[in-house]
Amino acid sequence: MQTPLPVDQPSDDEELYGLPPDPDNDPPDGAEAWLAGLPTPLLEDQLQDGRSSLARLRVMAAGFLPRDRTGSAAGTGAGFGPGEVLDIMDAGPVLASLAADAWSGGLSQLADDELVGVLTAWRRVASWATAGELAAVAALTGRRRQQAGDGASPDLVRFLPDELATALTLTLRSANRLLDVATGLARLPRTRDALARGRIDYPKALVIIDELTGLDDAQAAAIEDAIIDAAAGQTTGQLRAALRRAVLATDPAAADRRRKKAQQDARVEVWTEASGTAGLAGRDLPPADVLAADKRVDALARSLKETGADGTLDQLRAQVYLDLLLGRPTAALSSHSTGLAGSVNLTMPLASWLGAAQAPGEVAGFGPVDAGTCRTLGAALAARPGGHWCLTLTDAAGRAVGHGCARRAAAGSGWALHIKITDLTSPACQHRSRPDTRQPDRYRPSRRLRHLIEVRHRTCSFRGCRRAAPRCDVDHTIPHHLGGVTCRCNLAPLCRRHHQAKQAQGWGLDQPEPGVLVWTLPHGRRYRVEPDPYPAG
Repeated sequence: MQTPLPVDQPSDDEELYGLPPDPDNDPPDGAEAWLAGLPTPLLEDQLQDGRSSLARLRVMAAGFLPRDRTGSAAGTGAGFGPGEVLDIMDAGPVLASLAADAWSGGLSQLADDELVGVLTAWRRVASWATAGELAAVAALTGRRRQQAGDGASPDLVRFLPDELATALTLTLRSANRLLDVATGLARLPRTRDALARGRIDYPKALVIIDELTGLDDAQAAAIEDAIIDAAAGQTTGQLRAALRRAVLATDPAAADRRRKKAQQDARVEVWTEASGTAGLAGRDLPPADVLAADKRVDALARSLKETGADGTLDQLRAQVYLDLLLGRPTAALSSHSTGLAGSVNLTMPLASWLGAAQAPGEVAGFGPVDAGTCRTLGAALAARPGGHWCLTLTDAAGRAVGHGCARRAAAGSGWALHIKITDLTSPACQHRSRPDTRQPDRYRPSRRLRHLIEVRHRTCSFRGCRRAAPRCDVDHTIPHHLGGVTCRCNLAPLCRRHHQAKQAQGWGLDQPEPGVLVWTLPHGRRYRVEPDPYPAG
């Protein structure tokens, strides 16, 4: 019978063979201390042959780990490939070390999908580093305030921006902005954690901080809880829209006060562009007036385009913009003298439209607007006979319960709005492609079908693109000449750039269900895009 080892006697290497570090024990020390941060699957993969040295990890090709023990590219090992351990690992010193190894080992050795994994890893590491910088700024701010509160000179707080500006070689304005961001982040723990883990990046953190400014801590925390999980998969534009909808729904009165206060700072700004051109823009203007002005500029530019004017629509819009400001004659002005023109898609809860609630609505291509602005815009639309507008009404769950378009009922008799319940998600046919390509099928969608596609997708259906659907092509996901049908199950708006990208080598697009787009990019990863949710209320 073997004599048991004393309790305090350390185990030898043979006893510890093949075991990962005990999570309830002290972490390894020395050169292998960083291994304590590795996830268990990664540790098991590295320790199963009994060699856990840091050197062994560093000699692996390009700094990433094999996908499986047989070398199969389709394995589930710990690497930078899609969904593998290093592709989803939270930011921190471990990820930074392995990303650095991949870099120093030669990025040319990685497959495309692994290279994208390294790219996204560095973005997460950058977010983690930024979170550390902001934490240090917040700590220094707290320290100076504590010192002032304990009787030291209040100048310690007053000149803290100058102290930071000197240490970081910043302008005073940039130092003040850094302080504001650090202070704003300090009251948003879930945003701070998401940034530190690399789940969101610095631009998204800025959007969250800025949009929640002016709300009390409880309101800010409630909205943060509602949006933070989805933030990782959103662009800054999508995230800002989601936050504004949430802020408008949480405290419409506060949002209205914020808007009115901002309008007191209404101004026109002029600046030089890096290319040697110049910019001119109005800032903090009433939303309904901005929308009306934009639609007027758009209608005039389209009128010029129809008469054969040279230039893209964007170039013609810029020309009209300057012509209107300078009072120069424009051929299109004769048929569009005043008011709102063009096409506007307004979406809002039925209760808000009737004035029984204050839940926000949304204008396609512009974003969320408060209920009062929606009703003001509706009045402006109705007053303009040259415009086309439609209204999508939603229920408390955000489901579209009705959609209708306004048209003049008779000369001089005003506008009539006919609401017809329309299901925007069900397919209009049984098959996404014709079983026989000789079967007749109309290539160009009808005006009504195109309109319904633009209501379902208010923007280009490429991930993150915010170009308004009315300014996009209506694309057949399965090309028409290859048997694709002209139907809601096979159509989606794509801006000209992403329409061309879809047709480029290595790009692919599928629509597995109406309105849901799955893009495959040249590096092999797939990205799912769904229509933006409707406002609910």
